[in-house]
Amino acid sequence: MEIHKAVIPAAGKGTRFLPASKAVPKEMIPVVDRPAIQYVVEEALAAGLTDLALVVGEGKEAIGAHFSPDPALEAFLKEKGDEERLAEVTRVGDLGPFSYLVQDEPGGLGHAVSVAEDFVGGEPFAVLLADDFCDERDPALGTMVALHELTGKSVILLLEVAPEQVRAYGSADPTPLAIEEVPGAASDPRIPSDVEIHTVSRVNEKPSPGEEYSNLAIIGRYIFTPEVFEVLRQVSPDQRGEIQLTDAVDRIARMPAEDGGGVLGVVFRGRRYDTGDKLGYLQATVEIAADRPDMGPEFRRWLGAFVESGKEG
Repeated sequence: MEIHKAVIPAAGKGTRFLPASKAVPKEMIPVVDRPAIQYVVEEALAAGLTDLALVVGEGKEAIGAHFSPDPALEAFLKEKGDEERLAEVTRVGDLGPFSYLVQDEPGGLGHAVSVAEDFVGGEPFAVLLADDFCDERDPALGTMVALHELTGKSVILLLEVAPEQVRAYGSADPTPLAIEEVPGAASDPRIPSDVEIHTVSRVNEKPSPGEEYSNLAIIGRYIFTPEVFEVLRQVSPDQRGEIQLTDAVDRIARMPAEDGGGVLGVVFRGRRYDTGDKLGYLQATVEIAADRPDMGPEFRRWLGAFVESGKEG
């Protein structure tokens, strides 16, 4: 079954970015000149997902305003003759419209996804975390969509991380799966010939040392069948009272295929930006700015001189 819907949870409080996130949603903090959530929305649209829902909470009105047309601003820029910025503002307003769903209490990522059950309406769908995005030159979501459409299984995106970093993620228990073992995959133009696919038999959320299944960590891209909502209803809250999406993935991985079970993992080897913490945000800003044709050369020269001066220490 083809996938057209995507759910983007963006209801978190953003406490790691206080005090900046006190008045500005963390998803709206700019990475160069675009808020992080815009990169995520554009990634979803580029993968052919045309029906998007943003799960928001109290104080996130700025997200909706960003993706809405702004006739007054457009008129101002037109009168000023600033055609370049006018085109960009107009383009952002044309990305939608989107559905906005409210998570009225902080119940974890699993709870945020469950809010979208009526929106999903019994169809398979994607989940994209709003502070985690892949470079447009290294698309992965389209490959995940294609694998689901060929197999009917849930699909997660995996990243190889250093062993000591696994405890910050969910750890997957993988078994390599050759592309030839997935009927139709080798001839699907959305699936690169060097794709690394695994069958995932179980996952472990933020494992303690020694409890990791592998150093393949789950990052913020998922494809689910609608059975995930019933699974989420069965997941027990953790010690903080939150429903963890990784616990639902673990249950789905262990379920029989006839009940909607089975999880595939795609290993991501490209450029990925995690703006969910301060260091990741700074790294994303520097990398994207350095690659921008309009500012990259000058910025790289300055950055090189700054590092050379030794002021970084």
